[in-house]
Amino acid sequence: MDGTAGAIFDDVEIGQDIPTLVKGPMTTAHIMRWSAAMENWHRIHYDWKYATEHDKLPDVMVNGSWKQHVMIQLLSDWVGDTGWAWKVGFQFRGMNVPGDTLTAWGRVTGKQERGAWGVVDLDIGLRDQKGNEGTPGTARVVLPRRGGPPVPYPFDPAVLG
Repeated sequence: MDGTAGAIFDDVEIGQDIPTLVKGPMTTAHIMRWSAAMENWHRIHYDWKYATEHDKLPDVMVNGSWKQHVMIQLLSDWVGDTGWAWKVGFQFRGMNVPGDTLTAWGRVTGKQERGAWGVVDLDIGLRDQKGNEGTPGTARVVLPRRGGPPVPYPFDPAVLG
């Protein structure tokens, strides 16, 4: 993080959208760099001929682990230094290829006070430039209450009582 505070539980409303995170347009270089960093040498991420002819895919594929990273970045950017992304779950339902611009989004679906902190539930996802939802999911974050202590690091769910 950059040392900034994040969302405050008291300011969050059910139905509220959190700030989006836009990545792209993706290039084969982006995909290959991520594959190399993760040591994921599956050929569908860098070998166009293999991906299209052998696996019958439309192009090389954006890595699932990269999509996971983007979803966590979305939540981490929103909760800032004082909150915690507690639980995240999503499904890979769509393929993304070079040329795609992907937007991570989140919408508050629930909130509850839990001791000194607040717990916020969200629907989250990753859409392409055509609006196709390829990575739907849910998340639960813990946020500080106004005037309350920051969420401890590392976060222990037992503190929620």
